[in-house]
Amino acid sequence: MNTRFLDACWGKPVDRTPVWLMRQAGRYLPDYMRVRSKCTFLELCKTPELAAEVSIQPVDILGVDAAILFSDILTPVEPMGMKLDFVPGPVFEHPIRTMADVEALRIPQMEQDVPYVLDTIKILRRELATKVPLIGFGGAPFTLACYMVEGKGSKDWATMKRMMYAAPDVYAALMEKVTMMDMEYLNAQIKAGAQAIQIFDTWGGVLSPADYERYVLPYTTKLINGLNRTHVPVIHFVKGAATMLDTVQKAGGDVMGLDWHVDLGKARDILGPKIGVQGNLDPTVLYAPNDVIEREVKRVLDENAGRPGHIFNLGHGILPTVPPENAKFMVDCVHRLSQK
Repeated sequence: MNTRFLDACWGKPVDRTPVWLMRQAGRYLPDYMRVRSKCTFLELCKTPELAAEVSIQPVDILGVDAAILFSDILTPVEPMGMKLDFVPGPVFEHPIRTMADVEALRIPQMEQDVPYVLDTIKILRRELATKVPLIGFGGAPFTLACYMVEGKGSKDWATMKRMMYAAPDVYAALMEKVTMMDMEYLNAQIKAGAQAIQIFDTWGGVLSPADYERYVLPYTTKLINGLNRTHVPVIHFVKGAATMLDTVQKAGGDVMGLDWHVDLGKARDILGPKIGVQGNLDPTVLYAPNDVIEREVKRVLDENAGRPGHIFNLGHGILPTVPPENAKFMVDCVHRLSQK
């Protein structure tokens, strides 16, 4: 097996920088669209054979150094008692607004309530045995709670913030319950065979550094500390966290995911040598000509300056209209330019 990704997570030397892409199993790949045309998004997530098939596609097509489980961050929220639909974005029929709503939520039994996720992981471990490691993932408690309170996506998450400020007891009760669910979910993934875990806090960056520290950090810290992760590295990705890396770092984890709003070298100086970094190419660079893609890949590699513990990635998910050949060229560039 190609272990570059896991070695880099632990800060070990590698012969070249490992690379994978957030949302690498997705709409930019014709092979993915062929599978997706046969079913709804939720059906794809809940059919282990199909979810495994699309998880493996980018490994074979792009040559990335890790596979990531195909699923959705809201998958474990539905069995808490919240009806979920995609139209096309996620929509909850009855958002959380009161303490009674929070008290009605249940902590799922993962093997009974989301067996398809665990079965997908088991299939992938068999299929990837001689290829690359498998990353499991989940949403951070704050990001999951954002969707649960708003009921759908939002530009400003005002309903969530209003609860945070005006009903802190309801907010705290919700975050506590979501954190416990998240811990059970990610530990079930680890037990099923996930070899690394990424925690996505997509909306953590909508808060000020002070509010992040007060309202989010305690719960993410509790989550990471509760994972059975002796041999499983944890990647913590907070989108929009460029101004508060020192605070986000306090949550723990082995690797910090970076978006493109921060110089990777400066981020490493802030974080210190004991924590790895993942990132951080602007996803829209993949629309550029090859010479520009190569220039930008080199810039990110140069910012890291050869330090161990770097995993190359985009600063957020790959966009659905990116030409797949551009994504493959980027992967090839990373491997070629970083070869020791």
